[in-house]
Amino acid sequence: MKLCFLFLLLLLTFTVSFSNNVTYDGRSLIIDGHRKLLISASIHYPRSVPAMWPGLVQTAKEGGVDVIETYVFWNGHELSPGNYYFGGRFDLVKFAKTVQQAGMYLILRIGPFVAAEWNFGGVPVWLHYIPGTVFRTYNQPFMDHMQKFTTYIVNLMKQEKLFASQGGPIILAQIENEYGYYENFYKEDGKKYALWAAKMAVSQNTGVPWIMCQQWDAPDPVIDTCNSFYCDQFTPTSPNRPKIWTENWPGWFKTFGGRDPHRPPEDVAFSVARFFQKGGSVHNYYMYHGGTNFGRTAGGPFITTSYDYDAPIDEYGLPRFPKWGHLKELHEAIKLCEHVLLNGKSVNISLGPSVEADVYTDSSGACTAFIANVDDKNDRTVEFRNASYHLPAWSVSILPDCKNVVFNTAKVTSQKNMITMIPENLQNSDKSVNTVKWGVWKENPGIWGKEDMVKNAFVDLINTTKDTTDYLWHTTSIYVGKNDEFLKNGSKPVLLIESKGHALHAFVNQEYQGTASGNGTHSPFTFKNPVSLRAGKNEIALLCLTVGLQTAGPFYDFIGAGLTSVKIKGLNNGTLDLSSYSWTYKIGVQGEHLKIYHGDGLNNVKWTYTSQPPKLQALTWYKAIVDAPPGDEPVGLDMLHMGKGLAWLNGEEIGRYWPRISEFKSEDCVKECDYRGKFNPDKCDTGCGEPTQRWYHVPRSWFKPTGNILVIFEEKGGDPEKISFVRRKVCGACALVAEDYPSIGLLSQSEDKMQNNKNIPFAHLTCPSNTHITAVKFASFGTPSGSCGSYLKGDCHDPNSSIVVEKACLNKKECVIKLTEENFKTNLCPGLSRKLAVEAVCS
Repeated sequence: MKLCFLFLLLLLTFTVSFSNNVTYDGRSLIIDGHRKLLISASIHYPRSVPAMWPGLVQTAKEGGVDVIETYVFWNGHELSPGNYYFGGRFDLVKFAKTVQQAGMYLILRIGPFVAAEWNFGGVPVWLHYIPGTVFRTYNQPFMDHMQKFTTYIVNLMKQEKLFASQGGPIILAQIENEYGYYENFYKEDGKKYALWAAKMAVSQNTGVPWIMCQQWDAPDPVIDTCNSFYCDQFTPTSPNRPKIWTENWPGWFKTFGGRDPHRPPEDVAFSVARFFQKGGSVHNYYMYHGGTNFGRTAGGPFITTSYDYDAPIDEYGLPRFPKWGHLKELHEAIKLCEHVLLNGKSVNISLGPSVEADVYTDSSGACTAFIANVDDKNDRTVEFRNASYHLPAWSVSILPDCKNVVFNTAKVTSQKNMITMIPENLQNSDKSVNTVKWGVWKENPGIWGKEDMVKNAFVDLINTTKDTTDYLWHTTSIYVGKNDEFLKNGSKPVLLIESKGHALHAFVNQEYQGTASGNGTHSPFTFKNPVSLRAGKNEIALLCLTVGLQTAGPFYDFIGAGLTSVKIKGLNNGTLDLSSYSWTYKIGVQGEHLKIYHGDGLNNVKWTYTSQPPKLQALTWYKAIVDAPPGDEPVGLDMLHMGKGLAWLNGEEIGRYWPRISEFKSEDCVKECDYRGKFNPDKCDTGCGEPTQRWYHVPRSWFKPTGNILVIFEEKGGDPEKISFVRRKVCGACALVAEDYPSIGLLSQSEDKMQNNKNIPFAHLTCPSNTHITAVKFASFGTPSGSCGSYLKGDCHDPNSSIVVEKACLNKKECVIKLTEENFKTNLCPGLSRKLAVEAVCS
């Protein structure tokens, strides 16, 4: 009997240790009976490659992250009804197991509508063409397919034992996405659909809670959550649900022709600290690593191939300093407060105009405080518990013991990395040849092969291509009399085109005439160009394009694209309207149809080989066999001197390239961003008047050492000889630390008690693996000014600064320089705040 009891006890212990019971109450998630304060990071598996996943997850973990969060991308998995794909970048199971192997949790946002600046919001385009289907409302065809896919994903996760209830990493699942914004547009059917989606999800019996973000009528037991730049004031609709922030946007996305948005690390940290100050318990960065919209996955329309998002880990997989480092220190400070925050009671105390403290205490007498100054202009000095505290404007100070400040959101002590893009000319695998030999094949403008249809009207671009391609040819012809006046006086008629989106290239008599397009805020556009016509028959060929499909909005599945009017002005008969002419249509371009970018398709055309490929030539395919760039740094493709098109390496889709110049003037951007005050996507923009996207990420794992086949399809003309690879390299690091900056090392855990240590600010410099600090370009303790890369000595400067820094740092991978009397003069700069500024070289 004893033996049997011991066996049962052993079995129970084994089960508990490999199975997590996830519940919740009004304060937090409860995992295996323990309250959890969780920091989560969005990393989308198809926006990187499997070879990158372990490194990305590990970098997130080193940044103080507990949970990885991802959407499930329906249109990447169900390629046609019942035809599923989970290979390559879409290997969801492998990604989930990578998270599990790192000892982290996973939030699975199944959706399966995701928005996410992803093509068609992640819903398969084929579903739109099933008769009677309307997306995201109480519509039977849509709900049937949505439930089928959701069930498929849930069963796949169960089969692999990936839910926490089975011992896996998945602690939360999400159904739908931000539907609260649009529910009322669908009237009563919207409300019915939201309730149906919640009920359908709960019926899946995953053993973990379900969430619905921005869903104000989410029924129990589903948890409603917040998406915003700030969620400290968010309150769940039920007091029995924890306060969860599913999307904190540390940056913003880019559009072709738009600006380059940035969100300062001080403001991101402020928003996170305020969330936990006000009772938050699960927080997720969207994005923590944005990655790349490979191939044609970018939506929008006009979303760039880069989805960098100014995230803590950049598009190429490198930590973005100082943002990554500042948030890492924030996470450490918050974790020092975890037990009291989740198990104690809070009191809010006003400390003056725009300043408040939230104080948490538990039954043991432990105390934690967050003091916030929400004034966006003025610093404040306040008294709290008989001590004085200085708070910069728009900042939060964290006091894990209600006495000592270990972190202030506005005081960035983390280093800033200096990044360079090192150009590498394309190297031919044939070492006997000095220059790259290009294969060239030119498409003729207009119809190739047999036409797909002929109509005396314009067709909708999306409904015709069904997103099998970006391209649709429209061709017609007109006759010009030999006595037409413009032929005699040398003037040119004007081609006038109106379109509801997204872009087009115009050709007359096989000659390129120009390009026009909409932009990320307004898809419709007008084309107005003088064109060369001749007496007799003239062929007009218009290559109309999509640049990613709509990703969200009410009835977004019915938003179309394509021509609405074509006219020619300046003929003897006045303005000629071609809109009701006979138009011949062809879907796609020929090279794409023949798959000449990969595998056996490479031999489907006759390439002309030359070391001097044609420049500024439209509708041209280029092919080169190249070596991988040296080193192990991440790689990009520099397309600054190309026009617009698509690129592949070894058959893998790099994506759409378009170094389109930003349409904004320099005054629309900022030279210096003030982090103080509420953020919006246009507050801290750069890149006005510059190419929207110059570099295109090419994962290292796509390369072979030699014999790599690079294929480019250029739509409107560029200079392929100026294409190059670039290596993204950290070449140096800077630090700027003041004497009054708090140190996260101030408090340490020892025998479950907080131990006080003297606050000693320090500069911490780290070089990437396989490099060391080989030089100190600048070092000054005193009153230095400027920023990383352009520091200047102030009126007050310790002449021993360089000696101290070089002694601590030279020939080391990382180093710490403490702002102590031992290192620097104590009588320096009387009455002034002293700082240490350092710039070091990594090589």
